[in-house]
Amino acid sequence: MKYQQLAKDIIQHVGGKENVNSVVHCITRLRFKLKDESKANTEALNNMDDVVTVRKSGGQYQVVIGNHVADVYKAVAAEGGFEAKGEVDPDEEKGNLLNRFIDMISGIFTPILSVLVASGVLKGFNALFVALGLLEETDGTYQILNAIGDGLFYFLPIILGYSAMKKFGGTPFLGMVIAMALVYPDLEGIPASGDPLYTLFAGTMFESPVYIEFLGIPVILMTYSMSVIPIIVATFFAAKIETAFAKIVPNVLKMFLVPLLTMIIIIPLTFIIIGPIATWASQLLGSASVGIYELSPIIAGIFIGGFWLVFVMFGLHWGLVPVALNNFATLGQDPILVLIFAHSFALAGALTAVIIKTKNQKTKALTPPAIVSAIFGVTEPGMYGVALPLKWPFIFTVISSAVGGAILGAFGTLGYEMAGLGVFQMPSFIHPEEGLNLSFFASIIAMIVAGVLAFVLTYFFGGISKAEAATATSEGSTKQEPQSNKEIEVKSEILTSPLTGKIKKLEDIEDTAFASGALGKGIAIEPTEGKLVSPVSGTVSALFPTKHAIGITSDNGAEILIHVGLDTVQLDGKYFETSLQQGDRVEKGQELLTFEIDNIEKAGFKITTPVVVTNHDQYQLKVIDHSNVTPESKVLELTTK
Repeated sequence: MKYQQLAKDIIQHVGGKENVNSVVHCITRLRFKLKDESKANTEALNNMDDVVTVRKSGGQYQVVIGNHVADVYKAVAAEGGFEAKGEVDPDEEKGNLLNRFIDMISGIFTPILSVLVASGVLKGFNALFVALGLLEETDGTYQILNAIGDGLFYFLPIILGYSAMKKFGGTPFLGMVIAMALVYPDLEGIPASGDPLYTLFAGTMFESPVYIEFLGIPVILMTYSMSVIPIIVATFFAAKIETAFAKIVPNVLKMFLVPLLTMIIIIPLTFIIIGPIATWASQLLGSASVGIYELSPIIAGIFIGGFWLVFVMFGLHWGLVPVALNNFATLGQDPILVLIFAHSFALAGALTAVIIKTKNQKTKALTPPAIVSAIFGVTEPGMYGVALPLKWPFIFTVISSAVGGAILGAFGTLGYEMAGLGVFQMPSFIHPEEGLNLSFFASIIAMIVAGVLAFVLTYFFGGISKAEAATATSEGSTKQEPQSNKEIEVKSEILTSPLTGKIKKLEDIEDTAFASGALGKGIAIEPTEGKLVSPVSGTVSALFPTKHAIGITSDNGAEILIHVGLDTVQLDGKYFETSLQQGDRVEKGQELLTFEIDNIEKAGFKITTPVVVTNHDQYQLKVIDHSNVTPESKVLELTTK
């Protein structure tokens, strides 16, 4: 299997399969629910060639892979045996309310995201064919294409019944049966077949005619096809009921009695109470989102359009997905997700400027596929791989996205289908009756303005200097290693200690990447003073933007990596100070950086510092025994082979 070794390495570095409660994937990420995130080796994952970066958000441990994530997921699932796992995460109730909500929504919608987007794209293009006069709505071709695209949305509660019930720890097919009852055609058709028996809540916003009763209890019939919230709420309670019955029903009767009792309780309860209340809540949610939009479409466009990539970084974008789906179901249109349309093209514009300005060949190779991905709506490769590490391209993308969102808001562009992102989102802007109207063409204007603005800002003010370009790729993937200087003849070398402290065997430290020797051979030091000095004379070949690690190539060709603390990359430079830059000349004993030991340890990080020679294969390496060392102490003797 192509990704078998990658899958093994990922599983190992997330703490082993026994540390994984569940794993799913979205467009670019593996989304793990781990029992103990502290067991995951984030730095080792970040140093893997096929991993873009690692994010922790919404209670999930997210390993960003890129466009081929589906293939990697299959390998991970097969290697870890995760495909058979359907139990609920025992830690699901932990974490703050926002994290739990995001985790719930992503867990329900992630499994169906690809077919949801595909169906929306097909519906959008079908509308485009009609608008261009290529098809008529009476044509058989149109009707069949519409059935293919609209089928999922009409029966969306059934699909959600499966994924939501699975997420809540119940039997997925039981969730589907609940949804099937809600969209049962004979029940949906009753209101059109005669007069109501009576009316409930007359004269209020909840006024509802009653056509049937269940055991003498009035049933308010709602239209549940295309709905979102009612089935999610129903399956939540269904999972609780099923679990309760599973504990008390004898084993010999569980197979049929548990689902029977669950259905006979939850389905009538949903028709009588849960469904109407959830439907009213859905209508209020739709009205509220539109109301906020109508207060100022331009400000809404600036905020949602500008901060969408930030939402994606922290997983907060999942909170808007059910809102949009609910708007389509209750209002037939959505003004919210439209406002993010320009962000893909803003990123593509910024990346295009990076290609022109950078002199680094790795960046030039990485960026073109990221541009293509961005145009088609997948922004993670370009965002994490190039724009974020270079900082200003990301900032200019955000600004340009905000401008694009403001244009979309000003022209009142709306979405009429749940479509994809990037160019695939455009057909969803076609008005069902007016076709290609002004608001549709406003989306093209927003797309062009955002892309051109991001390009111009990045090109002229992006700071893509030679030094930045040289580290763009390594910073983007967080795989920053000392760069080899092939022109230097490798000679024997003696390294002095870069720290004052106590020597520790490298294999004994709590970091498998360093302890295994995968990143180089050497020693570890427990520092007692927060000052790091150079162990050799040479050149700074790599300096992490978080300042916690530095690479030096000595005058004799030794490539040395010093990593202050374990997992301290997560501090994002806090408690570290240096005035050095990559390419600077340093002398043995010269101060490289300072760090605050007490504050780093109070933040929960170990200060153990690996000192390794990354090109150790060119040397016979001998550790000079010490217990305590100072910057004058000789610690490593390198003899050329």
